[in-house]
Amino acid sequence: AGVNFIDTADIYSRWVDGNPGGVAEQIVGRWLKGSGVPREKLVIATKLRGNMGEGPDDEGLSRAHILKAVEASLRRLQIETIDLYQAHWPDEAAPIEETLRAFDDLVKQGKVRFIGASNYAAWQLMQALWDADKHNLARFDCLQPHYNLVHRAEFEAELAAVCRTYGLGVIPYSPLAGGFLTGKYRRDRQAHSARLGGVKRYFNERNWDLLERMDGMAKEKGATISQIALAWLLADPLITSPIIGANSLDQLKDNLGALAISLSADEKAVLDKATAWKVENEE
Repeated sequence: AGVNFIDTADIYSRWVDGNPGGVAEQIVGRWLKGSGVPREKLVIATKLRGNMGEGPDDEGLSRAHILKAVEASLRRLQIETIDLYQAHWPDEAAPIEETLRAFDDLVKQGKVRFIGASNYAAWQLMQALWDADKHNLARFDCLQPHYNLVHRAEFEAELAAVCRTYGLGVIPYSPLAGGFLTGKYRRDRQAHSARLGGVKRYFNERNWDLLERMDGMAKEKGATISQIALAWLLADPLITSPIIGANSLDQLKDNLGALAISLSADEKAVLDKATAWKVENEE
């Protein structure tokens, strides 16, 4: 297995005190320059929307911020074209037509190849698609939603149908639910982690039962719980690729091992049924 799709964002690490943001893009840029991997072999994606400074045009999806942000990202990434430029989350203060026209200009200028959206509600995504078609502008080609085996309703309720109908690629983030679907958290074993605060939302009896079921399935297939969770996503033809966030080489190798795991229709149905309540009652 290999990796050819890298997703980042300009805001990554800005939440750390004293960090100006853009650090993740800089790291990717340095790697790109020194890796020796041909640029055409990679798909580089990044996102904008968050606050990157103190000025009035340092955040949001206004034309002014988009044009400023793309130049900064290109410099940090040390590339001439961003393959996929995404709106990190909606900006209600910026008219969607203004946002799309700015993106469209970037596509025409060759600075961006495709555009996408992340964390959009179905109605917001539909509005963007309709406006793009109405004004003959570049449209969102993919969606990056929060989606995994224990967080299903947000995507499946309406967004999945929109993506399927309009042919959008789907690249879900948090496919392992912040580490919960690795199995390191159990009823009687809750490991210490910097991410524990966000993971606690998944601590309930049904999810503990799910982990036990996944553990049994993993042992039968010679896999890990993480690989079962990723294989569940990959078994859905609507999913283009889950975005993994490994913290070590061992984790990366384990995650990539999911590509060799195939779930039967019955196995997928077992997991679907075990988390079906998630579609009606989000955690």
